[in-house]
Amino acid sequence: MPHLFLFLLRLFLFLRVLESHSSRFDYLEGRVRLNNHVASMLPKISPLGAPQPFLPLAPSPLAPFTNTSEPKLSGLCTLNFTTVESLISVTAIDCWEVFAPFLANVICCPQLEATLTILIGQSSKYSDVLALNGTVAKHCLADVEQILMGQGATSNLKQICSINSSKLTEASCPVKNLNDFYDMVDTTKLLTACKKIDPVKECCYQVCQNAILEAATTIASKGSDVLAIDAPQVQPEHSIRVNDCRNIVLRWVASKLEPSQAKKVLRGLSNCNVNKVCPLVFPDTKQVAKGCADGMSNKTACCNAMESYVSHLQKQSFITNLQALDCAETLATKLKRSNITADVYGLCHISLKDFSLQVGNQEAGCLLPSLPSDATFDRISGISFLCDLNDNIPAPWPSTSQLASSSCNKSVNIPALPAAATNQSCKRTFSTCTVY
Repeated sequence: MPHLFLFLLRLFLFLRVLESHSSRFDYLEGRVRLNNHVASMLPKISPLGAPQPFLPLAPSPLAPFTNTSEPKLSGLCTLNFTTVESLISVTAIDCWEVFAPFLANVICCPQLEATLTILIGQSSKYSDVLALNGTVAKHCLADVEQILMGQGATSNLKQICSINSSKLTEASCPVKNLNDFYDMVDTTKLLTACKKIDPVKECCYQVCQNAILEAATTIASKGSDVLAIDAPQVQPEHSIRVNDCRNIVLRWVASKLEPSQAKKVLRGLSNCNVNKVCPLVFPDTKQVAKGCADGMSNKTACCNAMESYVSHLQKQSFITNLQALDCAETLATKLKRSNITADVYGLCHISLKDFSLQVGNQEAGCLLPSLPSDATFDRISGISFLCDLNDNIPAPWPSTSQLASSSCNKSVNIPALPAAATNQSCKRTFSTCTVY
């Protein structure tokens, strides 16, 4: 029964989010309502609390993509959009207007960046260049926006994802022609490392990432002796150049794979970075310190202060399990600096899900998969995205000797990492690991 209650609360969260944005989709037919399809999707949870696959946060009976609008294209973009039609459709759903700000860090922006990378990479087969010039880049980015908006995506993508037209150019990288790339890079080694990655092992062993860095560093050195100069003043400039060249390398990798496979690789690589950092903004902790610092006399006052503080975090965005661990550790560090040494997480029953977006009721939290996932759409259930129903995990209070955690040595066992991904029998349990 508690699991059923939690799932119904998630439905409530979904409706509250939609309600708060109702003015944005007046063009949709009918009001938000639940239907019989919801009942068939209620989770069957083991009484032993064994890890279960992810289930949608809440299906929506809305069908926002049935009435798409014709995009107004510039006619000046040289990219071939037909090569990535399916990816663009997925991106539109991942960046749907209502949810884009809340899914930006984990789903929307990584998918948008992957789509742009693949689009330029696939087009390089005909253009022989891995970048656009500044003028064409502006037209192409505007066209991508128009196409996505015509399929229901937010009109605020550039701001939400910090995307500008320079990201479609070579920027400071001195190599963009395919001939130069082949002359300088061991492409066989690069493709062997990156043509297929394990999204868990890659984050730990960085086989593909190291190959990409090596190739990017190589082409960044063209026409420059910056690598031979050990001067602090040139290091930041060279770091930027290597990062710009990394984009060139990623586009080349994307040109050698089918778009669907390229997406898996690029999203897997981006998630390695996504899960390393807590994306939340932490307010000042002085109010918590007043009630919870050493010598606290009132545990109720302390927990009230903690709950009030955490409520500010719950209004920001959906985050993954691994991000939640990072966020819990970051907050614990701030609290310790405020002279709070007691385990206030345990004292006040703070869970990992308390760091993710919630509306109204604290039991309505949702932690997203720590591996790449997309929002989904169909004409019956509408928009949905995946949450882990095993998210009621206590936030760990780090000891003074505990090292900073990483995605490879987390001290907390998270069944939703996700459950199928931490189990080597995944492929035997599921015909395909769709939980990824």
